Amino acid sequence: MEWLNGETVSILLFFIGIYGIIARRNIVKTVISIGIMQTAVILFFITINYKEGSVPPIGNVTQSNIADPIPQALMITAIVIGVAVTAVSLTMFITLYHKYGTTNWAKMTKRRMDQEND
Repeated sequence: MEWLNGETVSILLFFIGIYGIIARRNIVKTVISIGIMQTAVILFFITINYKEGSVPPIGNVTQSNIADPIPQALMITAIVIGVAVTAVSLTMFITLYHKYGTTNWAKMTKRRMDQEND
């Protein structure tokens, strides 16, 4: 099972997220799909430079196979930004739900157009 690694799992997760965005009309499911895609990108960047037997660069390490700390630091930042984007998206969803009374993108757009035409 050499093909089953972090990179292939992350690509699979990313396409599951794209399917969720394309196939589902529910706003909450769309936000969840974007979160799945974000997790896939983070997993991909963490595992792309993985070396077997590498050690973390903590303390006085004299080995030559030290793990690169830059991708981990960048992905921690991406996680924080992703949580903020999810929170803002769900806040906007709550506002839209109270205004239009639906969780469906198409129905919400139709109701918005009906309100603008009145």
